[in-house]
Amino acid sequence: MKLTTFVSKTLCAGALLSCFAGFAQKKQPNIIFVFPDQMRGQAMGFEDEELVKTPNLDTFKQESVNFSQAIANYPVCSPTRAMIFSGMHPLKNKVILNCNNETEKFGSELPKDALCWSDILSTSGYDLGYVGKWHLDSPRPPYVKCKNNVGKKKWNEWCEPDRRHGFDYWHAYGTYDYHMHPMYWDTDAPRDGFKIYNQWGPTHEATKAIEYIENKDGNYRNNDKPFALVVSINPPHSPYDQVPEKYKNIYKDMDVEKLCDRPNIPAKGTKWGDYYRKNIKNYYACITGVDEQFGRILEALKESGIDDNTIIVFTSDHGNCIGIHDRVSKNNWFEESMRVPFMVKVPGVTNGKNVDYQLGSLDIYPTLLGLLGMSEKTPSNLKGIDYTPAITGKGKQKTVDHQWYVRMNYGPKSGGVRGIRDDRYTFVIENEKDKDQQVYLYDRQEDPYQLINIASKNKKKVRRMTSLLKKDLKKYEDPFIIR
Repeated sequence: MKLTTFVSKTLCAGALLSCFAGFAQKKQPNIIFVFPDQMRGQAMGFEDEELVKTPNLDTFKQESVNFSQAIANYPVCSPTRAMIFSGMHPLKNKVILNCNNETEKFGSELPKDALCWSDILSTSGYDLGYVGKWHLDSPRPPYVKCKNNVGKKKWNEWCEPDRRHGFDYWHAYGTYDYHMHPMYWDTDAPRDGFKIYNQWGPTHEATKAIEYIENKDGNYRNNDKPFALVVSINPPHSPYDQVPEKYKNIYKDMDVEKLCDRPNIPAKGTKWGDYYRKNIKNYYACITGVDEQFGRILEALKESGIDDNTIIVFTSDHGNCIGIHDRVSKNNWFEESMRVPFMVKVPGVTNGKNVDYQLGSLDIYPTLLGLLGMSEKTPSNLKGIDYTPAITGKGKQKTVDHQWYVRMNYGPKSGGVRGIRDDRYTFVIENEKDKDQQVYLYDRQEDPYQLINIASKNKKKVRRMTSLLKKDLKKYEDPFIIR
């Protein structure tokens, strides 16, 4: 054999082996799931609805797929979080109310045996990290000695290791609303071993997320394994004034009345109108601060050289009225409460497109597994839809024409509020104890701020929506009574 031929064949074989080695070393994609608390879908700069500054989210939107009709089906903290992780309706995952000592008697906490998407990833070779707010455990006596557990209602609780649903690295708390001095339990910390930090919560959590991403000396995870990291940020949850001055200063000189140019914001001089005016600048300051911390996480991914194999999701557990419609915050059927951000960046396949599919809380679980190429591991009893085809542009997308809405009360599960939301209408039946049943119908196309209840003048539409709602009640085995 000629030397040149030998060298040529040797080089080709070497290149082939190198190629195969590259394929062998190609890991499953990582995933980073970032979700601040109480951030409404309208409050992002690129929406052009509110005068809030979110430069990093504006850029991220151009690089990702934006679900402009994403909603929280039960827009309050613990129930939405339980749906996101378990993929099950509140009546199935047991979290029917916010987790606190008053709801403990209803068993309102995420069960140990719930099969979360994080459990599936953990048994499929992933390392998992959780940073920030959890809020899926019931406080129990003797209560943890902290500020959120002072008074009659107790909120905060340590999450035992066997209740963490596959998350190996843990730097988290139940719920704690002192944002300038947040508290956390580390992975191996005992119940009384939490630490208080003198740093704004989102800044601290972004720093911990960056440490996890960089993984110096392999202290946080196995570099040979893919990872899933959840960054659960508390602000812009109240109290809104607990935010660094540098973010407050951005809005300091703005005319507050220009921030109130929405017809569903109550007038100045009213209880909730004044509440909105008191808090809106700080609410925006919190969002701008969260935006900056999100930008830090994105930059760390690039600098670590793993952004080309990492899926990034940005969303929120629910929105926030801050006085709009005379509602203090969330847990209602108005758009400011229900509609949330939901953006997904998948390297190489997304390009800033908007999709208007009706994505709800139960759809997140199958979609995450679908994006990771693990659809076959999605439990067959889940009701949500995998929106991977809409995100990647590959395959046929299954859709629904509406999403459901639920609010449960302390007491019989047959009461409370149920409803549906489609591309145009929001329909709600309120069934409170010892009160007449109330029916609400809003045409968001003609009345985007939901100012006029048109139910009494649209009986045919009410009958059709009631029929759809009854089908949903049957689907989710919901005992809610329509009188």
